Amino acid sequence: MTTQRLRFGIKTAPQHTTYDDILRVWQEADAFPIIEHAWVFDHFVPLGANPAGPCLEGWTLLAALAARTDRLRVGVMVTGNTYRHPAVLANMGATVDALSHGRLDFGIGAGWHEQEHAMYGIPLYAPGERIRRLGEACDVIKRLWTEPVATYDGRYYQLAAATCEPKTVQKPHPPFVIGGSGEQLTLRVVARHAAIWNFAGGPVEEFQRKSTVLDEHCAAVGRDLTMIERSVQVMANPADLDAVRATLRSFIAAGATHLILNLVAPYPEGIVQRLADDVAAPLRAEHEGSAQP
Repeated sequence: MTTQRLRFGIKTAPQHTTYDDILRVWQEADAFPIIEHAWVFDHFVPLGANPAGPCLEGWTLLAALAARTDRLRVGVMVTGNTYRHPAVLANMGATVDALSHGRLDFGIGAGWHEQEHAMYGIPLYAPGERIRRLGEACDVIKRLWTEPVATYDGRYYQLAAATCEPKTVQKPHPPFVIGGSGEQLTLRVVARHAAIWNFAGGPVEEFQRKSTVLDEHCAAVGRDLTMIERSVQVMANPADLDAVRATLRSFIAAGATHLILNLVAPYPEGIVQRLADDVAAPLRAEHEGSAQP
């Protein structure tokens, strides 16, 4: 019997905090090999009850963090496709992959936050159009990352003898991490493009059902379903790590292997070591033990 290896990571939403505090946590995580990936989010105002507070922009922050870490896989969980033209985003992603020496996991989703779009005058299209745009954006970005000169004539996006140089360090391109759970359209985009699918959130039974739908889309497009890693995010309350372990354990049993521990500022000193020692290590030991014949 074989099983996929568990991969643990952290996410630091860059709201109500500072660059220095986020950097401290990322550099601490960089020192613990069991923590393999780290994420920021892509919002311009804080989520939650206090949208007027400070919020650092995700991609510029990611570039700074990539340059100050050595080992972690790095990414935005997940980029809102509506915020940037995909050709611009392709150049940003290639730059971060270069800064990190090939450690970018490219997170992208359709976009959803109504307040931000209204504040900045950014069009928020109907859900179906947003997801169709996401599918085209994935095509555009892959072409720019892999073709010397890219031409594309889509419904929403066009390229005319476009270049993106230098290409990404990772070949053929960084893995796509697609977030979302819409059964008819989003999971079909995931089946076509993603190396990692991030569940949009909810109970484990919903994750399991959506995962089955994703398997069906993979079969429909001829994609090996085992090539798409299943990812979840769990709030990492430092006051109740037993509950964190229990929640993760249920998702692992349902097939999740890419596990993101969401941290909320202010970040306690030593929080990453506690997560490594008290959450990641025991769960990995359990999982590897269950895989023995």
